Amino acid sequence: MDSKLQIMLVEQGEKAKIAARFLATASTDLKNQALFAMADALEARTDQIIAANALDLAQGELNGLTPALLERLSLNESRVKDMAQGLREIAALTDPVGEMLGMWRRPNGLEIGRVRTPIGVVGIIYESRPNVTADAAGLCLKSGNAVILRGGEEALNSNRIIASAIANAAIACGIPAGAIQLVDSEDRAAAVFMMKMNKFLDVLIPRGGKGLKQVVLENASVPVIMTGMGNCHVYVDARADLDKAQRIVFNAKVQRPSVCNAAETLLVNQEVAQAFLPVMLRELQQAGVEIRGCERTRAIVPGIKEAQEADWDEEYLDLIIAVKIVDSVDEAIAHINNHGTGHSEAIVSENYSSVRSFLSGVDAAAVYANASTRFTDGNVFGFGAEMGISTQKLHARGPMGLQELTTTKFIIYGDGQIR
Repeated sequence: MDSKLQIMLVEQGEKAKIAARFLATASTDLKNQALFAMADALEARTDQIIAANALDLAQGELNGLTPALLERLSLNESRVKDMAQGLREIAALTDPVGEMLGMWRRPNGLEIGRVRTPIGVVGIIYESRPNVTADAAGLCLKSGNAVILRGGEEALNSNRIIASAIANAAIACGIPAGAIQLVDSEDRAAAVFMMKMNKFLDVLIPRGGKGLKQVVLENASVPVIMTGMGNCHVYVDARADLDKAQRIVFNAKVQRPSVCNAAETLLVNQEVAQAFLPVMLRELQQAGVEIRGCERTRAIVPGIKEAQEADWDEEYLDLIIAVKIVDSVDEAIAHINNHGTGHSEAIVSENYSSVRSFLSGVDAAAVYANASTRFTDGNVFGFGAEMGISTQKLHARGPMGLQELTTTKFIIYGDGQIR
């Protein structure tokens, strides 16, 4: 790696450490003031942000980015406004720092309490979506953490201006310069170096596809919270309301197929397959969705593409869906647990027993009954924004909001006790 880049990253780490110490005790009022200023700065520079994003989109097309990735990369006036609103919503949330989670008195007179505290310095490596720059910075600031952001090269122009706008706005309010920093480099070696910055980073959060996750697993020595890919399923049970199921499946697949909470596989109980599949698949095809079906599905709806074994494990992020007929809710649960990524899974059923079995038996961060998987989102869950959807089980799982960006420490009050 270029020595200048390495020096830059070390300097950013040093600045972030200093800023984190300040933010750990910063007042809620100061943090909220900065968040509102950051939101105003984004809106004030909307035209510049969109112009920078247009450069990224043009380069992305030249580089052969898929339509799904271009959609994730794209910004417009509405999306910039949403970023700003997300920061304002974070400001409105309760500050988790300093929350007392419990206090108890021991027989020797010691009073022991457990309190929320910031993690410290958070590193984020992410791809495509430039809105993550604002969301991550806002969540880290409110939870008292400094953040070092390393976005993908495909969004560098967009990320530069977004990071500059929000960082300068926060600095003007009295937040240290090292609180929000962007790694301004296209060199992928920078991401790998961040994975080893144990001296400066307290946690690393990657957001991206299989390639990024594999590089992190192979290289990271910094503690990692893995945010997951979304091979999400909708299971239509034997006792499903089929009109309801049709609306849910269509929304889960079509509304925004390029995101991680979009459905990639449709499972249908064999008792309703004959009635449901012809209508459902016709509607999906009319919306431009490519269907890849199992043998039993293709017997009911001829002419669709044959699903291969690899399709059950695929996160398409596109207008493609795999379809499989199953004999029972237990078979659906087993399929999901074998092939899913632990992100978001849904059952459509009016049968209480089936719903309970599915909710308890499916191993995922978010499990739905009679609702679309598209709701797995920090903003929808009331977090203002999210750092990502964690599919691991330690420390954080599901949409990561403010509380997930804190740890705890014990505080002990004594009166001269010795042991």
